[in-house]
Amino acid sequence: MKESIASRVEALAQPVAEGLGYELFDVEYVKEGPDFFLRLYITKEEGIAIDDCEAMSRAIDPLLDEADLIKDHYYLEVSSVGLDRPLKKEKDFLYFMGEMIEVKLFRPIEKTDYLVGRLIGYGDGKFAIEWQGQKLELSVKDTRLVRPWIDFSKG
Repeated sequence: MKESIASRVEALAQPVAEGLGYELFDVEYVKEGPDFFLRLYITKEEGIAIDDCEAMSRAIDPLLDEADLIKDHYYLEVSSVGLDRPLKKEKDFLYFMGEMIEVKLFRPIEKTDYLVGRLIGYGDGKFAIEWQGQKLELSVKDTRLVRPWIDFSKG
């Protein structure tokens, strides 16, 4: 149900985002505590400012009301994807090809469930990283989280 709402909102919001010069990165419909949240994550090459989030929110809000896709009371949030954006879709993996990423696994491999390596391949729901001098091929469905690795030691 929640996934279907997110998909329908994404179809509605995609052309709105493009019309405003943004890329709709992701849509989430989640329950946190007693409240429901509809979150739209947008991006653009030069970065997202609070005014961009406001513009997207003002543009999509009346369309959501008109489409009446969500029966529950919910809070609409529009946000930048941030530096630690998760890699979810093929285009995300291709964008970060050759970059360092961090991977959190559901099940450990080689006695660890946390890997940091260079993204060296993607295709057919799988990606490859160079990790500790070896090539590892992983299935996206076996990961809890994949995102760009931010090296905080480079102050």
